[in-house]
Amino acid sequence: MFEPRTLRRHIVDLASHGRSAHLGCALSLVEICAALYGGVMRYDRQDPAAPDRDLLVLSKGHGVMALYACFCDLGWITDGDVRAYLGNGTRLRGLCESDVPGCEVSSGSLGHGLPVAVGMAYGLARLQSDRRVWCIVGDGEMNEGSMWEAMLFAAHHSLDKLTVIVDANGFQAMGRTDEVLSTEPLVAKFEAFGFAAVECDGHDLPALTAALTPHDGPRHAPRAVIARTVKGHGLSFAADDNRWHYTRLDDATRAAALEELR
Repeated sequence: MFEPRTLRRHIVDLASHGRSAHLGCALSLVEICAALYGGVMRYDRQDPAAPDRDLLVLSKGHGVMALYACFCDLGWITDGDVRAYLGNGTRLRGLCESDVPGCEVSSGSLGHGLPVAVGMAYGLARLQSDRRVWCIVGDGEMNEGSMWEAMLFAAHHSLDKLTVIVDANGFQAMGRTDEVLSTEPLVAKFEAFGFAAVECDGHDLPALTAALTPHDGPRHAPRAVIARTVKGHGLSFAADDNRWHYTRLDDATRAAALEELR
């Protein structure tokens, strides 16, 4: 379960059935999601709404196919859901929607998910709960001022059950992040805002799992993991190619993708 190659096949199936954009954005998230659902995050495989679950906020909501891929493995969505993806009247949409079991918030308007996650973590802290909040953001999304305001609040209130995971794939919708508006060096900036921050290879599953694994102890700062990823990772024709932010799979590219992922 949660084997990256299998998750990428699920994403290809979803993208091809739905004629969906954002393939590259989802592929860079695969190992992050595999690590979280593979043992780092607390949840109930039988009940995505279990009251003691950790909360995962996908702030970069356009990468939702990576979550759906995990939900396929968990049985939270069906083969019928995959075949009907983005069809009229179906429950799975192209952005994260909170009425889908396993999706905690509706997201996709960039810069909104992290403030919501911080609010969740603050509320849980007030309740003295041991539940954790995980928030996946994009490096392009870090251009939004609301992200930095939320970070200041999180550090000020010592929200040590909050972990922000930056999918740092080097691209945003209109180009490379270092050309559009760079927010690097991300580790140093998170630290300057009061976070404990680390950096790792976002496609090295053991290293990523180690970086994400919580370490219980005395009250301390919120955490940030800067996961260095490749947009479109896992498909040679899509890797590090920003055209796959919007390009749809056709019959030929779908066949090529499935051949690579056999």
